[in-house]
Amino acid sequence: MFKFFKKKSKLEKLQDEYKKLLEESYKLSTSNRSLSDAKQAEAQLVLEQIEILKEN
Repeated sequence: MFKFFKKKSKLEKLQDEYKKLLEESYKLSTSNRSLSDAKQAEAQLVLEQIEILKEN
């Protein structure tokens, strides 16, 4: 009930960002392949940060 006031953890923020980047990459894949690849690379960096946080 009070999740509305709860702040997101760093892990949750990174997961949201990762999801957003993958969606943008998918949308760009039909129109601009180079931009899609750039978004995919950004998403990969975020995924690596997520994995580091999960290990600790």
